[in-house]
Amino acid sequence: MVTTTELICSVLRENGVPFTRYDHPPVATCEEAALHLQGVQGAGSKNLFLRNKKGDRHYLVSVHEDKRVDLNRLDEILEAGRLGFASAERLERYLGVKPGAVTILALINDTAGAVTAYIDSDLWKAPMIQCHPMENTATLVINPQHITRFLESHGQSVAVLDVPAIAVSGQ
Repeated sequence: MVTTTELICSVLRENGVPFTRYDHPPVATCEEAALHLQGVQGAGSKNLFLRNKKGDRHYLVSVHEDKRVDLNRLDEILEAGRLGFASAERLERYLGVKPGAVTILALINDTAGAVTAYIDSDLWKAPMIQCHPMENTATLVINPQHITRFLESHGQSVAVLDVPAIAVSGQ
C-alpha cells in the first residue's frame, strides 16, 4: 500500500522539486516535531487553517513555527470578517488532511480554489522550509521557491504576507 507521504514525494519528484525527507513518529504539534528534527536544516513551519465567521472564506497561513499569530490584526489585514480556526471536517473537505498534518503542500487537494493561501514573509526568506507531506509521520525540507513553483504547476498560488505577531511584553 502506498502512503500519502510516498505519493506526495513521487509527485514532487515528477515535478522536479528537490527535497530531503525525514521520517519520524506521528507528531501533532511543532514542539513535538522539533524533538525529532534536531539538527535538521530548514525553518520549521506552522500552518493555520482559518475561516471567516460566515464560513464562506477559508485561509491557509504558513508561518515560522515560533511565531504567535495575532488573528485580530490578521483579520484586519485580510478584511476577512472575524477569523477563527476551521473545524477538522472543513480541513478534511478543503485540504484533504487531518489535524496535525496541515501543510502548505495540501493546497494541491483544493481543486475548487476555495482556500486562499499566505506564507509569512519571514518564513519565505528562509533558505529551506520544513513541512509535512500531508501526513504527520514525516517532514520534508524544501526551498520556498520550489514549493510555490510546485503549487503553481497544480493551479495554486501563495501570496507572501507580513503576518502580524502577538506582541510579547518586555520586547
